[in-house]
Amino acid sequence: MLDWQSVVISPECSIEDAIKLIDDQGERIVLVADDSKLLKGTITDGDIRRGMLKGVSLRESCQKIMSVNPICSTPHSTRIQLRTLFDKHQILHLPIVDDEGTLCGLETLQDHVHIEYRRDNPIFLMAGGFGTRLKPLTDSCPKPMLKIGSKPILQLIVESFIKSGFHRFYISTHYMPEIIEAHFGDGSDWNVSIEYIYEDEPLGTGGALGLLPHNDINQPLIMMNGDLLTDVNFVELVDFHIATNTVGTMCIREYEQQIPFGVIEIDGTNILSMTEKPVQKFNVNAGIYVLSPELVKSVNNGTKVDMPTLLKQEIENGNSVSTFPIHEYWLDIGRKEDFNRAQVDAGNLFNV
Repeated sequence: MLDWQSVVISPECSIEDAIKLIDDQGERIVLVADDSKLLKGTITDGDIRRGMLKGVSLRESCQKIMSVNPICSTPHSTRIQLRTLFDKHQILHLPIVDDEGTLCGLETLQDHVHIEYRRDNPIFLMAGGFGTRLKPLTDSCPKPMLKIGSKPILQLIVESFIKSGFHRFYISTHYMPEIIEAHFGDGSDWNVSIEYIYEDEPLGTGGALGLLPHNDINQPLIMMNGDLLTDVNFVELVDFHIATNTVGTMCIREYEQQIPFGVIEIDGTNILSMTEKPVQKFNVNAGIYVLSPELVKSVNNGTKVDMPTLLKQEIENGNSVSTFPIHEYWLDIGRKEDFNRAQVDAGNLFNV
């Protein structure tokens, strides 16, 4: 078993503390226990995401979102009994508690039982941009092929999907497509299928959907910019999209911007309030989407449209579009400082 004590948190800690522990430990779960190690509950990625969607503040106690009756096992359970619990309840983690409810371990499906997942959802990676802001690095190399450590950005993305069981890839190219195709080929080196969608002229992220072989798109499609690094759970993302029964799901991320001055609210010439360097928070587009087959097939060949506009049109037509908050690691490598930061972060995330 893993060092379960590294994912234990006090009931008095905040949701923000729980998120940080999940990000730091990479186990996608924290165990909430008191000073006597009595298990009070568990918090997973899904619990946090549901809390965020309900508007729960990250500064509130983690007890606000924790599951108070998690499925548990005992220290005496056999491997077969553990496997039965994993399969029956479709869970990824099993806290181990004794007869008094004292926490004494944690079993994970990933480490305890080897199960192969295979997801047939197509993956569409956008890799045709010029990478202007990263010049001169992109003068002779497309941005998605710039190396983070020893591997190109795009390879790290592809391998992260492969680890989650995905195997059908489409890559949209425009700028220096030969470099991308020479590196990945047909995907056989990774035991996956890779097909290329070449844009003679940039059509926008949404317009590129019109170039896909629509007859082959019969399941929700994940679309992602080819210059992102993230450890978001793609399987959970697809399952969330299916559960919401919407035409599209946009991943969003909270972005903070601090005003560098004191902000003064006035009424005429009278000061009503003063706030020193306030922080504004916004939900921003994270560049990752899940799209229904019907939406993909609605984009005709040659259409020029970006994804936000395409989704806005769907909303105006009365169709529902959902959001999926990302609190996991996420980095858009658009500037040189982002590229330099990725070199540091990738060692822990991708072992490169």
